[in-house]
Amino acid sequence: MKKTVNLTKQGKLDLEAELKTLVARRPAIAERLQIARSFGDLSENQEYSDARAEQKAVENRIAEIEDILKNAKLIRNASHDKVAMGATVTVTLNGKRQKYSIVGPVEANPLEGKISDKSPIGQALLGKKVGDTYELPNGNKGKIVSVE
Repeated sequence: MKKTVNLTKQGKLDLEAELKTLVARRPAIAERLQIARSFGDLSENQEYSDARAEQKAVENRIAEIEDILKNAKLIRNASHDKVAMGATVTVTLNGKRQKYSIVGPVEANPLEGKISDKSPIGQALLGKKVGDTYELPNGNKGKIVSVE
């Protein structure tokens, strides 16, 4: 049984763009391999080894993205009064305002403010409304300022 992957509309677009870029790299990698083969003995040919490693990495990522997209379920945040998947939430934590988008694990990137619904902070925020307080596993408490 395949696992469903939750993606936002933007997350799906980002993966599709990455897939297109990776597929476009295939001819250049094939050309590098062909040139490297012409250097002779493949057992001691670093150019060939490097090109094969790049080809393997690109093909693995292409397969991974295709699998994700095949099993993707788009997140739709219909409610703007409660924190749910796909919502963008502004919170206060330790006196500072933070803005997070609640996404699935595949899209999560804390440096970009995208947190997984499976993460401790994601789980603490889910289901809360504007004005509600939340508590993280480490004991820190915060407040929901807005939900978009």
